[in-house]
Amino acid sequence: MTSLPAAPPQKKLGLVIDLDVCVGCHACVVSCKEWNTGGYGAALSDHQPYGADVSGAFLNRVHSFEVVPDGGEVLGEAGEARLVHFPKSCLHCDDAPCVTVCPTGASYKRTADGIVLVDEDKCIGCGLCAWACPYGARELDLAAGVMKKCTLCIDRIYNETIAEVDRVPSCVRTCPVNARHFGDLADPASDVSILVAERGGIDLMPEQGTRPVNKYLPPRARTPLAATMPLAEHSDGAKGFFAWLDGMLDRI
Repeated sequence: MTSLPAAPPQKKLGLVIDLDVCVGCHACVVSCKEWNTGGYGAALSDHQPYGADVSGAFLNRVHSFEVVPDGGEVLGEAGEARLVHFPKSCLHCDDAPCVTVCPTGASYKRTADGIVLVDEDKCIGCGLCAWACPYGARELDLAAGVMKKCTLCIDRIYNETIAEVDRVPSCVRTCPVNARHFGDLADPASDVSILVAERGGIDLMPEQGTRPVNKYLPPRARTPLAATMPLAEHSDGAKGFFAWLDGMLDRI
């Protein structure tokens, strides 16, 4: 079996995902798929993309959940229902079970930056890492016969031939609402660490004991729209569109 680094990584590069602003547009999913399909890090393939039984490897997925705040009852009856979009990929855990279960050493955690990777030349596609990962972040590429996972776009973040602004994971660069942030979570002064401290960033499933590097910023409480809009006592003197609207409402 494979061992984790004896000393803590010098850096802990990872993602901070803001669940408060993610709109579930899947731009990160498409960007990740496109970059890794043609990129150097972990090229992805699809199985029978135009057939009846389509399957493919995706390193990032977005799940959507309808939730009710504490104290709410059945959805649609009471409480303020809310749709939360939950992006999920490899969390590059400090105690990564996918690494320690690997029989060939294909899965490993880098000592320089804490990124968990797969050496495809050593991978035999046994699937043990997928069984060990509590987050379902590993996917078997049927065409290649090896396991694939998020690499934090290692072929981008260290690539000095591209513009500095692009030296972040593809999903981060693509997000239209700035819900994804990238940086060194071992550095308390980094932007991502400050963001986690200010917003109360949390681990996904901490009870698993994997100590994930990636953090999530929980959704913030919503203020009901009605509470922010003063009610007009009367509509006397209304003009233009508002006068017409007032007249139409009076007919109802």
